[in-house]
Amino acid sequence: MSARPPDPPSTPQPPAALTAGLRRLLRPLVRLMVARGITYPYLADLLKGLFVEVADADFRIDGKPPTDSRVSLLSGVHRKDVSRLRGIDPAQAQPAPVPLTAQVFARWVGDAAWRNRRGQPLPLPRLASDGGERSFEALVAGISTDIRPRVLLDEWLDRGLVVLDEQDRVCLQPQALVPSADEGEKLHYFVHQLHDHVAAATHNLLGGEPHFDRCVHADGLTAADVAVLRELARAQGMQALLVLNDEVQRLQAAHDPADPNHPPAQERFTLGVYFFSETVDAPADGAPR
Repeated sequence: MSARPPDPPSTPQPPAALTAGLRRLLRPLVRLMVARGITYPYLADLLKGLFVEVADADFRIDGKPPTDSRVSLLSGVHRKDVSRLRGIDPAQAQPAPVPLTAQVFARWVGDAAWRNRRGQPLPLPRLASDGGERSFEALVAGISTDIRPRVLLDEWLDRGLVVLDEQDRVCLQPQALVPSADEGEKLHYFVHQLHDHVAAATHNLLGGEPHFDRCVHADGLTAADVAVLRELARAQGMQALLVLNDEVQRLQAAHDPADPNHPPAQERFTLGVYFFSETVDAPADGAPR
């Protein structure tokens, strides 16, 4: 009678708190994927490529590319799949550039040259022939020549972001500060903001010079309480973002690309503000939380 073979060595399990945290983090993303028709097999294939990409790029020793075997060891992806996936150019999955709408809006509300003495966006003549350097046409053309200013103006008029006054000037509307209903633009900022926040929090969790990452949260509130806080967060948060945007415009305007001693402008930053609330179920015994 042959001896029973030894049990294979057990795979170390991640901390329970991390597993529970990942489930909570991923749940709203899974909800989005199911709503948009992205299935588990599709996600599994996407994650396989990401595990290989991260193991390859972020876990190098002395800056040297790891072998397929080491990437397989780190990621758990079979070595044959590692070899195939490493041949795919990750640049194909790079995020899209910032939408033109956001760039035009940022300059109009943030650049002092496009605001009045009270800091409000100037009403702009539609055409450069009417307003010269201070026209809607010049504002758009100064950022991109790929889209005609008239096309963007028609889109903004249709969305109610601007109106034409009695002098045929383009006037930015307060609701322009409300997130766009355009699916592509919302998806761009969904990816941009969540990526940067998760990247900052992950960096802080793994160590290193910490990124600023703070929040205020509380429970035991009524719906009326939350409504008050939501309005306060909207007003104060928008004010903070506008101040930062003003400073961005000032700093960028001070750059002189022709100056050989000017440091390279290769850095980017994100400051995000969000507000979330939900109703939580009371404990079964009715006791306060």
